[in-house]
Amino acid sequence: MKLLVKLLIVALIANAAWHLMVAYTAHYRFKDSVEESAQYGIDLSDEQLRRRVVGLMAQFDIPADADSFTLRREDKHTIIDGSYTRAIDLFPGYSRPWPFNWHVDTYTLKPASVKDLSGK
Repeated sequence: MKLLVKLLIVALIANAAWHLMVAYTAHYRFKDSVEESAQYGIDLSDEQLRRRVVGLMAQFDIPADADSFTLRREDKHTIIDGSYTRAIDLFPGYSRPWPFNWHVDTYTLKPASVKDLSGK
């Protein structure tokens, strides 16, 4: 009987760890994709970049919308801050809201084109 209780406790801990790992994996993949979009999206307007981030939210199943983040550009920096809350099933029948915050600050230099180099 003691062994069964111990196995049940281990199974509950493993279940909670699995659900947390899945949520954090999606969060970090989403954050990396936003950072890549900001870094290589120098030619995109703010609205185009904002739509790209919203598309990434849908792609990574992030429960947020366009109002859940801010986007600003300062010289060659693109800064995007956001947050959202995801319900995570820590135990069977028990779901807890879990907050996620993200911050992306990229510095981008636009590469020189042939047109820039020829001076025309």
